[in-house]
Amino acid sequence: MEFSPIRPIEPLWDTTQTQPTEAASAPATSVFANVFRQAIENVRQTNAEQVYLEYQLSTGQLDNPALVTTATSKATTAALLLMEMRNKAIDTYNELMRISL
Repeated sequence: MEFSPIRPIEPLWDTTQTQPTEAASAPATSVFANVFRQAIENVRQTNAEQVYLEYQLSTGQLDNPALVTTATSKATTAALLLMEMRNKAIDTYNELMRISL
């Protein structure tokens, strides 16, 4: 299994181009849901990379143990980001429920 180099930070969606057909047909919650799906997929990928590198290190196939440390940090950061996103979404939901109309 070969890993790709670190990519630059990319925006979650393109703000410069709008496609009226997609914007009109897709509900607003789909963007919100897609952000969470991407975060969950990122957690899965980074965790799989960590497990794979730990396996390689434990079987003696990996020469650089720093790769395991980096992968562990990436997986931990991705999981913490997902939890913070969840916490902020719950806080926002609770705040909206307190608003009386």
